[in-house]
Amino acid sequence: MNWHPLNDSAQLEEIKKESHRYPVLILKHSTRCSISSATLGRLERSWKNEEVGDLKPYFLDLIAYRPISNQIAQEFEVEHESPQALIIRNGASVYDASHFDISFDDLKAQVAALV
Repeated sequence: MNWHPLNDSAQLEEIKKESHRYPVLILKHSTRCSISSATLGRLERSWKNEEVGDLKPYFLDLIAYRPISNQIAQEFEVEHESPQALIIRNGASVYDASHFDISFDDLKAQVAALV
């Protein structure tokens, strides 16, 4: 799995632009939360690039970059949760899940539904 670090709020505009070409995943991860760590590990072990097509994954350490996490909640009109996965398509959040509801199979199904 090839995470793209999300560590600058200016990247959110780029993500919106990218999402008009292909779906984008944002994973908000808390380095202080055991559920977040378990969810991340489970997602990374299950990840198969060939099964999610062009989905581009971004990783946000929300402890280090809490203002960006807050900006994501505001700009994509989702309630802040941790951990949280969002799929962005055409500039908007089309899917979000949190905690143990985050799974590779669900992300894969959501991406397939976008095609």
